[in-house]
Amino acid sequence: MPSGLKEYTARLAKLGSHYWPLIKSRQTGLLLLTGLTGYLSTRCPVFHLDTVIALTISLFLTISGSTMINMWYDRDIDAIMPRTCQRPLPSGRVRPRSVILLGITLTLAGLLIAFWMDLLYGSIVLLGVVFDVVVYTAWLKRRTAWAIILGGISGGMPGLAGRALGLGFVDWVGIALALGILFWIPTHIMTISIKYEDEYRKARIPTFPSTYGRTYTHRVIAIANIFAALALVAVAFGVGMSWGFFRLIIILSASLLALALAGVIRPSQKRNFQLFKFASVYLTIVMVLVSFAAI
Repeated sequence: MPSGLKEYTARLAKLGSHYWPLIKSRQTGLLLLTGLTGYLSTRCPVFHLDTVIALTISLFLTISGSTMINMWYDRDIDAIMPRTCQRPLPSGRVRPRSVILLGITLTLAGLLIAFWMDLLYGSIVLLGVVFDVVVYTAWLKRRTAWAIILGGISGGMPGLAGRALGLGFVDWVGIALALGILFWIPTHIMTISIKYEDEYRKARIPTFPSTYGRTYTHRVIAIANIFAALALVAVAFGVGMSWGFFRLIIILSASLLALALAGVIRPSQKRNFQLFKFASVYLTIVMVLVSFAAI
């Protein structure tokens, strides 16, 4: 490889390593999985591969772009918190203007593809962006601990959008899928807010632990997981999943419910962390099983 090309490739790789964390790849990947699950629960991917690819691109661009916009908006509080101060924006590895321009460009590109594919699908994806960027990040996050509940609606939109794209309308299964994600979100966000309660307080971000106490927060997390499990079992039933897959989901859901009920009866940091780890694995497995059931 010529030295000039090698140097250019190295610079490009370095630049990519600075921008990649801005999309929160794990979070983006999970939301993308829910969108694909929603669509695959209605259509066999073998016969609709072009739509699957277009859906993947549109959701990836939209979710990544809106996440970048959120990171740009929150760069001031990220700089205050030790957990986030080394992120690309607060550490100065990338320029704010470049991030906001790229975030807007990716979001608009994803929305254009989504609306080109289908008006209903595009509208739901747009609704997700509005709840994520405007309602949660810009409006409520710095004002109320309940921001995560209302803003969490955005997390359910990819699954609902994918389901609506496959059917051409919104049905109760799509709504249940969205609710399953919405109820799962407190497990992730509130567990982090408990662990880093002092940092959130320093940044003046209201959280459930700082507003209502840790015991109350543990119970909210546990109750939310109960509703998440019930919603996702309803999804498995609604898509007509075969008994083998459905039985596995019942077993996993029963395990989640047992952990959640233990968290309601005797809340503790240890039980909450166990629930946090299991709920993430549970959600991923359920999405994969619902998707495979359509093949």
